[in-house]
Amino acid sequence: MSTYLAIRIGHGLPAVLLLLGVLVHVLIVWRARNKGAEVLQKKLQRTQHISLPLFALLALSLPISGWWMTHLAGIALSQKWLMLSIILLPLIFVFMGLLYNNLARWQHLLATKKTASNKQQIFALIWAIAAFVLVLAISAIMGAKPI
Repeated sequence: MSTYLAIRIGHGLPAVLLLLGVLVHVLIVWRARNKGAEVLQKKLQRTQHISLPLFALLALSLPISGWWMTHLAGIALSQKWLMLSIILLPLIFVFMGLLYNNLARWQHLLATKKTASNKQQIFALIWAIAAFVLVLAISAIMGAKPI
């Protein structure tokens, strides 16, 4: 296997895992909110302490492997499609940070035997969907590149 192919796989796999992971976690947490406070608190804790840091690592690997891949292919970093995807990448971290804080607040409310408001639950969903849409947009831009 050539180095370029290995890097392409190493760049595509985290993007797919990130897309699927965010989507699955949105569904898991959304379904768990109707199953009781204890179940929801465990799901939120697992999401906050394990999944979101793993998603951050996957998202951090994208610019590194992307730069390496473009460097090996000889693509100029001033391409419009590449610059657009680089500009969108920090927004993922903003929305993931907002989601992390929202889930921590939600988990704290559950620990004190209170329920989260519908507004807070909807904002958690909005932050997760925004992160998902950004990863999807970056993947679409990278997939539609003119090469």
